[in-house]
Amino acid sequence: MRSSPLPRMSRRGRVTIGVLIGVFVFFTLLGWGVNAWTDWLWFDEVRYTQVFTGVLATRLLLFLVIGLAMAAIVAGNLWLAYRLRPQLRPHSAEQATLERYRMLLSPRLGTWIALASAVIGLFAGLSAQSRWSQWLLFRNGGSFGVKDPEFGIDVGFYVFQLPFWRYLLGVGFTAVVLALLGALAVHYIFGGVRLQGVGDRMTNAARAHLSSLVAVFVVLKAIAYVLDQRAMLLEYNEGAKLYGAGYADINALLPAKEILAWIAVVVAVAIIVFSNAWMRNLVWPGIALALLGVSAVAIGGIYPWAVQTFEVKPSARDKEAPYIERSIEATRAAFGLTGTKSTGYAADNLIPPASLATDTSVVQNVRLLDPQLVSETYTQLQQVRGFYDFGSKLDIDRYAVSGKTSDYVVGVREINYGELPNNNWINRHTVYTHGYGLVGAPANQVVCGGQPYFVSGFLGEKAQEACSSQTEQIPAQQPRIYYGERMEADDYAIVGQTGDRNVEFDRPTSTGGEQYYTYGGEGGVEIGSFSRRLLYAIKEQESNFLLSEAVNDDSKLLYVRNPRDRVEKVAPFLTLDGDPYPAVVNGRVLWIIDGYTTAATYPYAERVNLQAETTDELTGRGTFQLARENVNYIRNSVKATVDAYDGTVKLYAFDDTDPVLKAWNKAFGGELVLPKGDIPPELAEHFRYPADLFKVQRNLLTKFHVTDPGDFYSGQDFWQVPNVPDAPDSGQKQPPYYLFTQFPGQESPRFQLTAAVTPNGRQNLAALVSGSYVDGRPQLEVLELPDQTRVSGPTQVHQQMTNNGDIRQQLNLLSSNQAQVQYGNLLSLPFADGMLYVEPVYVKSSNQDAYPLLQKVLLSYGDGGSYVVLANNLSDGIKQLVEQGKRAATGSPPPNTGDNPPTTGGTSPPVLTGELAEAAGKVQSAIAEVKAAQASGDFERYGRALKALDEAMAAFQQAQAAANPSPGPAPSGSPSASPPASPSSSPSPNG
Repeated sequence: MRSSPLPRMSRRGRVTIGVLIGVFVFFTLLGWGVNAWTDWLWFDEVRYTQVFTGVLATRLLLFLVIGLAMAAIVAGNLWLAYRLRPQLRPHSAEQATLERYRMLLSPRLGTWIALASAVIGLFAGLSAQSRWSQWLLFRNGGSFGVKDPEFGIDVGFYVFQLPFWRYLLGVGFTAVVLALLGALAVHYIFGGVRLQGVGDRMTNAARAHLSSLVAVFVVLKAIAYVLDQRAMLLEYNEGAKLYGAGYADINALLPAKEILAWIAVVVAVAIIVFSNAWMRNLVWPGIALALLGVSAVAIGGIYPWAVQTFEVKPSARDKEAPYIERSIEATRAAFGLTGTKSTGYAADNLIPPASLATDTSVVQNVRLLDPQLVSETYTQLQQVRGFYDFGSKLDIDRYAVSGKTSDYVVGVREINYGELPNNNWINRHTVYTHGYGLVGAPANQVVCGGQPYFVSGFLGEKAQEACSSQTEQIPAQQPRIYYGERMEADDYAIVGQTGDRNVEFDRPTSTGGEQYYTYGGEGGVEIGSFSRRLLYAIKEQESNFLLSEAVNDDSKLLYVRNPRDRVEKVAPFLTLDGDPYPAVVNGRVLWIIDGYTTAATYPYAERVNLQAETTDELTGRGTFQLARENVNYIRNSVKATVDAYDGTVKLYAFDDTDPVLKAWNKAFGGELVLPKGDIPPELAEHFRYPADLFKVQRNLLTKFHVTDPGDFYSGQDFWQVPNVPDAPDSGQKQPPYYLFTQFPGQESPRFQLTAAVTPNGRQNLAALVSGSYVDGRPQLEVLELPDQTRVSGPTQVHQQMTNNGDIRQQLNLLSSNQAQVQYGNLLSLPFADGMLYVEPVYVKSSNQDAYPLLQKVLLSYGDGGSYVVLANNLSDGIKQLVEQGKRAATGSPPPNTGDNPPTTGGTSPPVLTGELAEAAGKVQSAIAEVKAAQASGDFERYGRALKALDEAMAAFQQAQAAANPSPGPAPSGSPSASPPASPSSSPSPNG
């Protein structure tokens, strides 16, 4: 009596399961359909439907092609295995056990094969559809016009072709393995493969089938070896600590891969021949596979290891030199460093020059307002209502007002939905729909006890505050902000009213009332019809779309209101900068977002993680953190704009030579990105060097400014990015800062992004890196200071200024239990063959709703410690520095560094002249060098400085004796001859 292998399910159970599956499928398809339909409506609103259809069609194509191909390969081999089953099987316990499974499978074998293949094809298709970007680049990519240094193949092959070929190879391996496992299972179940019984363990048909699949696998392995030869140029070279094939790779592993490829072909042929045409057993095919495995270990593993260990390591500097040079050149090309202009800057002037007081290109443009600190000030002084907000960080831009171009700190007055007085659905989505005004203030000017001087963004026709401009100096014809950085994903707005009644809160009036408004822009999706309201009610899971009277026939829905999200949706192939910024262009408030095209397969180029390279003190405080994306090629190829009123998105090609951007534009019809010539000149005036790109380039320049392979291998000339000057123990890097200034070698002031770097493991200044636009093209410049410079770095300068005795006393007076001192950006400015440092000092009361006020300015010139002042304003500080410089030139002691005049007991120090004054000046310089060496922690430099000080003191005493033959006390204007702290008490090299 035969028993059923599996119990049958009742009819009610089958119906219940069917209903549950149907409900699940229905709601899944409904959710997908609603999202797809609403996405189409949104793309139609912004007029980028080609992106929606292009991505969707590509995803569906890959899903169907790869899914069907995988399903067909698996199904075909399962069916073939069944057709090749033996008609007669020897009797054994094993076969008796398998009989019940044959009874279950045989009646509906086609159904079981189709079901298994469909599941495999489904997962393969789902995996494939995520490769839409690789396919579009594969299909539309062109040439870079640059060949790799080993094979002479265009870089376009590595960027556009290689990733997709490697994916297809992976699909092939997966398909063959699944087909092999499935066929083996079917052969076993139906007797083609046996573990027990007399005779052969495998029928001829099963052996031919399975051996053919193994042979195909080995052929794919041969193809993999060929692709691996190209991919070697992308791998990490442990010997040189760089990316790209090194000496052992090129001279050992590369030929090994070629040999292994031919061995794999021979093994594949041997498997077919020995299994089917000659001996018809698996012994020799097994030997052939074992030979391939042994060859892979010996030729592909042991031999390259031996070359690396015994030939390369003993003389790695010489062996790896050509390949280090390849990596340097490729990295500089891939990250846009090739055109970096490097200029030596002596910085040997340590005495403040008199020209500081008359300068108009650097000093007058010094930025005092810190966009991170004054955001609270903007909020408190320009908030007006508690639900307005400027975010945690403002932005820096430049405007020409009254014929003069200068920096402005700007911010947009947006709605903070978390602070609404009554945060219900009506208020959140239909009443408080927009912010108002771009508020700006000159970056180098304060009024009324340290407040910014506001010149724009007023809620009325003119400012009501006495400490602001009485007229709009940056006028915006449409100041309303419907799209902004403070908008979250669920902050949609329903606008548009029937009749003349306005319901959207616009702004408070000067009389204490409130003005209301009705949106009249082109943005938004129309939701007046019942079907649209039902559609969005399902999408947002909100019944008010159907029930509320606020939704009427003229209503529009504004959603995806964050400018960065908006551009990311329109151009999903771009990596966007983390700091969008607003600008008034032709009377409209526009958000400007920098877009990057990236790649990860540029041969020999260094690979970096964007999130790690762009994270610093400001990340997450008004700037977005980039994703953990590994890249070795980047271009600022697109400048995108989003209209703050109607949400219009425009993409402009900024780097029109970028092959990656050309490929993406071609993939979406050729008109997705507007040509560079279409950029309005008024918009181009507000373009700025993007911060995240600059951080990546600056970090790479700390190593790749060294172009000699030998020096690069030693690493002795590498730099590092300093930590935040006022919090060096935090481990956070100092952010770069925007300045409108003129550096040495520049013909006129530029709006440029600047950062200081220090030698690796030390704190003195090594170079200044700046990025700006010259004639619409990006320009990186490096002002490189000499080795062993005595000029302090940002962290040292801050410590030396704030630890000065007189200044520390004044800072302590500013801070108390009722207030705290906050330091703004420490700016490093090259001037007159020396370095000028400026650091604003803010004071914030501990009272509720207090905000920082600029109270003092720290200034230093030279090495950061010899000439320091703490002044009420920049002008007074410059005058005090100049006075110190004049006294140093005459050998007089420096005056008190605070605001109070020094007391001299009613007597003036004698003025030194001639050789005595020159000798005194040398002593002052030697003392400054001793201080700088002590702060740097460089003991060798410190010893040289002490020796130079002794020599300068001896020369001064000789000059003094010559000037005063009779013995007497040293003049009061002479410097102290007592040496500084001994080397044993000096700080460590790490500061």
